[in-house]
Amino acid sequence: MSTLIPEPTAAPPGSPLSSPPHPGSPTRLLDRSLAPDLARGAMLLLIALAHAHMYLYGSPTGFRGYDLQGGPLDRVVAGVQVLLVDGRALPMFAALFGYGLVQLANRRLAAGTEWPDVRRLLRRRARWLIAFGFVHALLLFFGDILVTYGLVALVFVGMVRARDRVLLWVAGLWLLVFAAVAMVLAWSITIQGSPPLPTAVESPLEALGARLATWAALGPTLAVDVITPFLLGIWAARRRLLDEPARHRPLLARVAVIGLAVTVVGGAPLALADARVWTGWSEGAGVSAYVLHSVTGVAGGLAYAALAGLVAHRLAAAPGRVVTALAACGQRSLTCYLLQSVLFVAIFAPFTAGLGGRLGDAGASAVAVGVWATTVLLADRLRRSGRRGPAEVLLRRLTYRPRRGGAGAT
Repeated sequence: MSTLIPEPTAAPPGSPLSSPPHPGSPTRLLDRSLAPDLARGAMLLLIALAHAHMYLYGSPTGFRGYDLQGGPLDRVVAGVQVLLVDGRALPMFAALFGYGLVQLANRRLAAGTEWPDVRRLLRRRARWLIAFGFVHALLLFFGDILVTYGLVALVFVGMVRARDRVLLWVAGLWLLVFAAVAMVLAWSITIQGSPPLPTAVESPLEALGARLATWAALGPTLAVDVITPFLLGIWAARRRLLDEPARHRPLLARVAVIGLAVTVVGGAPLALADARVWTGWSEGAGVSAYVLHSVTGVAGGLAYAALAGLVAHRLAAAPGRVVTALAACGQRSLTCYLLQSVLFVAIFAPFTAGLGGRLGDAGASAVAVGVWATTVLLADRLRRSGRRGPAEVLLRRLTYRPRRGGAGAT
């Protein structure tokens, strides 16, 4: 039940889909924990906000891709998003991905499946996730992260069984690698400016190649970004921090408070720079601000996941319509993630509605909120009808091999 590929939900009790599952069947809705799904649903808002401004074109941009010539409202939006969204949503994604990988593995192991077979299943799922991501990058969005997570799962699947000490040491040491790569990128942006993005390409066919070229250059950097929070997500899943938030409320509260403090303090310099409030910075100061923003973003992503656990603990007895809809979005997060890109292309691309050349950062963020809300409403409607997300259904069919004699999965 990973971040983008949670085990599909079952239909309401009484329907044919609500019978007890065999080891390869989806987790029933009543058996799911609220916190991970709630976190995924809320996280998709952060993803929409982080991605929407990347579809804009026609103006020079700063470190995080925000318009340097925007009006006062655009600058406020850029500052807030650099502080609280950019470089914070991706670590949250990665932590939940690692968390979900452990959930999926544990469910198979508890059903009696041997670890070599579980490992093959996880790798097969990862390979299909890479295929999904390639198509996503080719047709819709150069900043795809599905391939990144698929590759991380392929390479680091053995960490699901690694000792806690190994997990934490690797996570800590990799943070140094992450900082070093961020420094190189920051120097490049400082000297050469932000690289051009393929969103301004007017020909749909030419845009295909431009997206792939940008994605090929961006992908390795994204992989470096996610490994530390991915490993910490595995560590958290072993302790069931989000599955049993009541037991771990003090720890979740500390992670939330300390993580938010670290991410705000660490992100403030770059937020001020991209909002054009701090304009007299030197090259060294700009690079330092970028690296500090990047590294402290890991704390922010973990803090957001912990907040979801605390909210779920408080509302689990009576979640209400809004929380239920958010959880439904989280249960269908792969579908909702891909749908965001479909809608963004339809709204922003020069060969469609073309708003990417006319809106500023504030307008793009408003569109992002609307797109996210649309996916939440769609997911809730699917929940009411007892239907799974179509992307989740397709991925599941491709991943699980049929059992002998009929339906099901090994």
